[in-house]
Amino acid sequence: MKIRIVDAFTPHPFGGNPAGVVLFPDAHAFPADDWLQRVAAEVNLSETAYAHPLPGGRGEGETDWALRWFTPVTEVDMCGHATLATAHVLGETGLATGTVRFTARCGVLAATVHDDGTITMDFPTSPLLPAELPDGIERAIGAPAVSVHDTGELIGDLLVEVADEATVRALEPDLAAVGRLSRRGLVVTAEAEDPGRGYDFVSRAFFPNAGIDEDPVTGSAHTALAPFWSARLGRTELTGLQGSARTGLVRTALRGERTLLTGSAVTVIEGELLAAP
Repeated sequence: MKIRIVDAFTPHPFGGNPAGVVLFPDAHAFPADDWLQRVAAEVNLSETAYAHPLPGGRGEGETDWALRWFTPVTEVDMCGHATLATAHVLGETGLATGTVRFTARCGVLAATVHDDGTITMDFPTSPLLPAELPDGIERAIGAPAVSVHDTGELIGDLLVEVADEATVRALEPDLAAVGRLSRRGLVVTAEAEDPGRGYDFVSRAFFPNAGIDEDPVTGSAHTALAPFWSARLGRTELTGLQGSARTGLVRTALRGERTLLTGSAVTVIEGELLAAP
């Protein structure tokens, strides 16, 4: 079977966030969980996505494909960049056109491939609840925190606002301490220093509990970043820059209980997976 590496939230190879994508176009069920996890560990990227078509072309909740995501160490409830990568591969191979709807652990997700190659995904908006400043969080990130919010069960992060973009870019967190502070990890954010550069806010994301020290570009985190910055900046449509070494842009559009995430993707590796399930 084919396995692909797709760089998501970038139009250029070797940027954005790479994801493994494995499709089972002739199957109506996933292989054993242990095999899925072993492949994800072998690929060793933030997430590897697996998808198979649902019987009859339309399944539960009028969806087309079942979708799951695994980090090198665990299955996750929601992943943006690997969903983008999967939709890109489905469009690139002709297995889906227009809008494809997925059944996943976080519910029903939709992804629409546009004529310019960009992809818009429809995700649940993460609830934001103001949180008390956890003991040790400023030592963990190495910077003062302006505010802290809990992002709810689906992504399980703490969203930490800091003073400015320079602080976000300079972070060198204590990852062991970060792992003790939340279920998945921390998303640290600040307003863009100069919106004229093409983005409104900047973030970085650290998920040691999921086996990811720093995630290059995190789509799921933007389901919390979108409502946070939309409330602060007074606009429902924004662009976020994730300031990792690879960087990537995520366009967000807040639609109440749903958040639209738009980005580009490019396939950089296509190969054959020889270890069959």
